[in-house]
Amino acid sequence: FLSLWPLICAINHFLLTNLRSCTLLDYRWEEERATDGSKWSFLEHKGPVMAAPYEPLPSNVRFFYDGKQMKLSPEAEEVATFFAKMLDHEYTTKDTFRKNFFKDWRKEMTSEEKSKITDLKKCNFNEMGEYFKVQSEARKAMTKDDKLKIKVENERLLQEYGFCIMDNHKERIANFRIEPPGLFRGRGDHPKMGMLKRRIRPEDIIINCSKGSKQPKPPTGTKWKEVRHDNKVTWLVSWTENIQGAIKYIMLNPSSRIKGEKDWQKYETARNLKKCVERLRNQYREDWKSKEMRIRQRAVALYFIDKLALRAGNEKEEGESADTVGCCSLRVEHINLYPEKDGQDFVVEFDFLGKDSIRYYNKVPVEKRVFKNLQLFMENKQPEDDLFDRLNTSILNKHLQELMDGLTAKVFRTYNASITLQQQLKELTTDENLPAKILSYNRANRAVAILCNHQRAQPKTFEKSMQNLQTKIDAKKDQLSDAKRDVKSKKAVERLEEQLMKLEVQATDREENKQIALGTSKLNYLDPRISVAWCKKWGIPIEKIYNKTQREKFAWAIDMAEDDYEF
Repeated sequence: FLSLWPLICAINHFLLTNLRSCTLLDYRWEEERATDGSKWSFLEHKGPVMAAPYEPLPSNVRFFYDGKQMKLSPEAEEVATFFAKMLDHEYTTKDTFRKNFFKDWRKEMTSEEKSKITDLKKCNFNEMGEYFKVQSEARKAMTKDDKLKIKVENERLLQEYGFCIMDNHKERIANFRIEPPGLFRGRGDHPKMGMLKRRIRPEDIIINCSKGSKQPKPPTGTKWKEVRHDNKVTWLVSWTENIQGAIKYIMLNPSSRIKGEKDWQKYETARNLKKCVERLRNQYREDWKSKEMRIRQRAVALYFIDKLALRAGNEKEEGESADTVGCCSLRVEHINLYPEKDGQDFVVEFDFLGKDSIRYYNKVPVEKRVFKNLQLFMENKQPEDDLFDRLNTSILNKHLQELMDGLTAKVFRTYNASITLQQQLKELTTDENLPAKILSYNRANRAVAILCNHQRAQPKTFEKSMQNLQTKIDAKKDQLSDAKRDVKSKKAVERLEEQLMKLEVQATDREENKQIALGTSKLNYLDPRISVAWCKKWGIPIEKIYNKTQREKFAWAIDMAEDDYEF
């Protein structure tokens, strides 16, 4: 069977390629759509792949408590392995993580274990940790045959569970595997870090499919929590996780018709905002002068959402998550006002933790009336008081819906991101060679990422990779010097100059992007038709901008956009 694997892959690729070409009309959405809110009339799938059962540790891998070997029950041992796997991670040094882990671990212990294990500091997980390091190294050192066996099994699972039938179309499912149990990490200083993410069992799972379809079978001896036939939603499987009580879903792949159509509608809504954005801006400027404080606060918040692409900020239970805020939930302590700073008038300094505990720090000059309003909003308030005490996300969203159908704070973010990319591409792109054009695209994308505060930590391998790249540049310069001394090697000089320039552009690009995450805006906020049109106009292979997965996600845009497309 393994010897036939390359042939199987080729046949599979051919079938999937032809399947995509046969369903191209999906991306044009020329089929009739239901008017009653239903998303499909027929849905059939195999259900999820459950997490593998726990395999007990070998007898030679021991756990010690207070210096003495102790045999743990399977339930307690499994949770102990989650901690052991993270011994080298800074999480396991944090008090909150350790406290939450120990509390949840004790819930999995037998009465006897609970009576003995009373102090996490006396627990020795070192042998467990070493065991998993060895396992990890063994996986890295696997032979080609062993890797191929795993690949064959993954492909088998993909073909069996990774597709569904929806209204006569074979659609790819995004993630058909149930996440295994482990320890919750969270972003930033999350108050629940270290808590046990419990194993999801069939009894926790709700299946959604057609009445007339072949229903997914639960594992032997188990049953699903529920089987639904709700065609008003697009999820196939759902369950509730135990840490924050959030509902998790198995959905269709981003390349599916439904996901593509939703994407297209999102960017069309942002394009609709373009038609009326000046009217809305004039309106909120007028509202800065309102006699009602609630209207003034709403107008200033909307100005920040528009100008700075701030998120609205969702309300959340205190103590349920890290102390992150958005525009509506800003507190007095999150801003400073300067009548004059760095040669600019009416400067507002923002400093707060945004989504995923990413710091938002910005100093921005604002209009005088905005500045005066902020001074008014801050009067007689303590640092921990709400800046916009007459506003919340519900009030803001209700107002936005009245201004334009489908308008939300995120639509402003999508509009401003897309229009910025389009403007930057027009300004930056010149008739240069391919590497220089790609650099221009990344710089335009970076302008959007900065606007949306899409930051990342500098990669740990950054310095080393830059050194390696600089070594290549230096070597190429030496080659070029040698070629220039040889009168007969004019063509070689031209080739080497092009190669050197390509390496130098690569170094510039890498340096400029070391702390900026370009992928988030590219996948979620930038109308892909802008990028497709730019590629077609400048003769850039689309593969240089979008990888295979992204090209599948944006197949509708690649098919739809011409080189003259305007957002």
